[in-house]
Amino acid sequence: MKISVKGQPNQITELRSLISDHPLLPFKGNEIDTYDIIFDLDFDDNPDQLPSYLSLSDTLVVVGSVKLQLEEILAELGGLPSSTLIGMNSLPTFINRSLVECCALNSDDEIKAKATLKELGIETRFVASRVGLVTPRIVCMIINEAYYTVQEGTASREDIDLGMKLGTAYPKGPFEWCKEIGIDHVYETIEALYQDTKDERYKICPLLKTEYLQSFSA
Repeated sequence: MKISVKGQPNQITELRSLISDHPLLPFKGNEIDTYDIIFDLDFDDNPDQLPSYLSLSDTLVVVGSVKLQLEEILAELGGLPSSTLIGMNSLPTFINRSLVECCALNSDDEIKAKATLKELGIETRFVASRVGLVTPRIVCMIINEAYYTVQEGTASREDIDLGMKLGTAYPKGPFEWCKEIGIDHVYETIEALYQDTKDERYKICPLLKTEYLQSFSA
């Protein structure tokens, strides 16, 4: 099975750990029709490759789809893929897990993708295709609320991290998790959720926005 991957280095490292028994080839656009599986882990930051994926009838294409909804991108292109195209929660820290969160455009793609990924040792949990999926939406919203708490002077970052780990048995505190995921991914996921829903729950904390903007000049 010929498997190709593209994405950020930390994402690729996680995927290699998840399927260590299978070699991953660097993505080459001129060889796109020779791959059996393509993992495009930072697709939701760079979706320009999508048109070339649509005609790959014998290929499973797994794209990162936390910050965008697959149906929305396909609607803009005005076509449905011949490939089996599914979305995946590919944010850093969420790839190398016992269950990988995915979404599909239809039940046939879900069935095909589940079977193929299981051959690689990847167990999946399919959720509705929506911006934020499920786990990223929850975790990023918790991080955003933690920023509000610090901004209001209610507690320090260290106290919040410790309280979440001891009080709720979370594996990481919100600020620890934010650092590992990347403040850019956290901010952009919440912003995408707010633009998609206009729900006040997803309004970005000004302190989080400031630190996100400062990260570009760090």
